[in-house]
Amino acid sequence: MEKRLVFSIYLNLLITIAEVIGGLISGSLALLGDSLHNFSDTMSLLASFIAMKVGEKSKNEKYTFGYKRTEIIVAFLNAISVVVISILIFVESAKRIVQGNVVNTTVLLYVSTVGLAANLLSVLLLHTHSKESLNVRSAYLHLIADTLSSVLVVLGAVLMKTWRIYWLDPILALGIAIYMSKEAYEILKETVEILMEASPNLDFKKIKEEIEKIEGVKNAHHFHAWRVGEKELHFECHVEVNNMELKDAQRIIDDIENLMKKYNVTHVTVQLECGRCDGKMICD
Repeated sequence: MEKRLVFSIYLNLLITIAEVIGGLISGSLALLGDSLHNFSDTMSLLASFIAMKVGEKSKNEKYTFGYKRTEIIVAFLNAISVVVISILIFVESAKRIVQGNVVNTTVLLYVSTVGLAANLLSVLLLHTHSKESLNVRSAYLHLIADTLSSVLVVLGAVLMKTWRIYWLDPILALGIAIYMSKEAYEILKETVEILMEASPNLDFKKIKEEIEKIEGVKNAHHFHAWRVGEKELHFECHVEVNNMELKDAQRIIDDIENLMKKYNVTHVTVQLECGRCDGKMICD
């Protein structure tokens, strides 16, 4: 995977340079927008690689959860960069729709076709690894969006070359900006939830009922759940029991851990108590 990622970084950097030069020569905002998107892809892929290497570092006394949130932070920053670029393209597109602009369609067609081919290659290289982490998926979505925008730019170049409808160029750029914003929003939403330690989609009421069905459990409360990384889900709770031997208490803890496995919880912390908490709310 690392070799494919590094190759994709170099490939997208070359596309970016080619499209910036081509965009300036042709006067095409759509091509410049695509180059900005490709630059974002390059940074996204580079950040993904860095985050992957940092994430491999072992846990220590200072970072007891390790460095898994490095990937989440990088994915968040990548999504922010897409939003910023989209706003810039949106503003410039609006100006050109009003003012008008002539485009060198021959240069636009050649450069956008090369960019499309390179983007397709990058997508194919990362497709099998796109579900392995949120960070890699964010980079992969960058590439998917850029491939689709490259298709639009190529089609637009053909139409503009045939009928000289140059107003299509800022319209295409505007469409690219809107699509990029939509994709970025989904990643931003998920990364913010993880960074803010929002509870994942767990049915606490149902979990409470199931825990309280375990023999020896009087009440389950004080639930907390959060994600350390994309795939690491932690859960903790207080469980009220009667005075019992240690072996019986351990059985209850083991039963709760086994119960939480079906909810994809990777780490469970259970605090057993006997008449300790005054409130018995699920979350307090």
